[in-house]
Amino acid sequence: MRQYLDQLRARGDLLEVEREVDPRFEAAAVARRLQQASPKAVLFRHVKGHRMPVVLNVFSQHARLREMIRCGAGQTFCERLQEHIAASERLDDWFVRVPDGAGEELESGRLSDLPILTYHGRDGAPYITSGIFLARDPDSGVPNLSFHRSMLVSDDELRIRLGSSHDLAKYQLAAEARGQPLEAAILIGTAPEVFMAACVSLPPEGNEMALAASMRGEPLPVRRCRTIDLDVPADAEIVIEGRILPGVRRPEGPFGEFMGYYVEVGENHVFEVTHVSWRRGAVFHGLICGSDEDLRPLEAATAARIYRVLKSQVRGVLDVSCRPTVMNTIVKIRKQYEGHAQHVLLAAMGSHLDYNKLVVVVDEDVDIDNLDEVVWAFLTRGRADTRTMVVPDVPGFYRDPHKDHWGRLGLDATRPWGREAEFQRKTIPGVEAVRLADYLPGGLGT
Repeated sequence: MRQYLDQLRARGDLLEVEREVDPRFEAAAVARRLQQASPKAVLFRHVKGHRMPVVLNVFSQHARLREMIRCGAGQTFCERLQEHIAASERLDDWFVRVPDGAGEELESGRLSDLPILTYHGRDGAPYITSGIFLARDPDSGVPNLSFHRSMLVSDDELRIRLGSSHDLAKYQLAAEARGQPLEAAILIGTAPEVFMAACVSLPPEGNEMALAASMRGEPLPVRRCRTIDLDVPADAEIVIEGRILPGVRRPEGPFGEFMGYYVEVGENHVFEVTHVSWRRGAVFHGLICGSDEDLRPLEAATAARIYRVLKSQVRGVLDVSCRPTVMNTIVKIRKQYEGHAQHVLLAAMGSHLDYNKLVVVVDEDVDIDNLDEVVWAFLTRGRADTRTMVVPDVPGFYRDPHKDHWGRLGLDATRPWGREAEFQRKTIPGVEAVRLADYLPGGLGT
């Protein structure tokens, strides 16, 4: 993380705030205003009541995500991530064990030593939002990385939300069935490739730590935990060790979630903290749920998952985007037959049962990351009534008691088959080569 922040600083992509900020609302409020004005990361050097600085907005740009997985020009994010996933399946030597702190002295302390932020007005407590849970499958021993919000209760207890579809929830249930706690570590401030790997949903036998090693291009340095039987990335800024208790549920919430609303108080899991450590000079990574830093990695990982399924089922699929809400999916195809778009719509709806509320299929000349272009294509390339597919009464999220996310909507925004010449986009020759400075040497003004 620190090396990456140094890179951002060197190229002018890191804003640094010297003024002291309050961890309760103020840091999040300033970060939010900055996010609305700039995609740059922001480092708060002085957080009231704490020695540790806080950084936000680190992974907020798709270009940075491409950089994290070493995605070259002419290759899509989805294509490159699939290469890493395939490589990780063959990667046996994905880690190298090093002494504590990779040569740096580790410090130990308490949760209250960490500048854990309170983000939203009704949040029930300060929350760890960027924490990556590392745990092992109780049966296979395969390590898993995943994100789960963690509410601060005391130095000894966090309350966490485990979605029933997540691997960590399955591990916990397996351990609980044996009457055992599940050991886990919460990583805060990881290397970019570890953060990106944690966003990816692999099959149960998949190893996100090996995926991170593939993205890095070399084995991950790991160290042993002090109180639990786990190896954690040695360069993680902060590691919280503990156990998810069996048969215990306690109130957690409210919390401002990624869709822009509060999740009310629920009976959720209890994480018993057994040790907290950090590297000397550590930086705490905060994350505003629903911000670009939250959504861009989730969208990219979800798009890659959908892309993988579509490529195995339908020909002509070129790329997938889930921007800007992750609830929508845009698929770019090279149309090859009448009804091709409808096949893609059906396959996409079945590829991810949580997020595909709206699916749109477009031709290869449409920018799938620009909703203006996507809507333009739908409205100008044919009828609105016959190119709309509504699939009613299909369940959405695993937690949706009011069925607000049921149903699917599909839009065919491709050109009519056999009439491609009629829908050739107009162009102005030479527009790409124009340098505005040659015509307006004084700039564009205000």
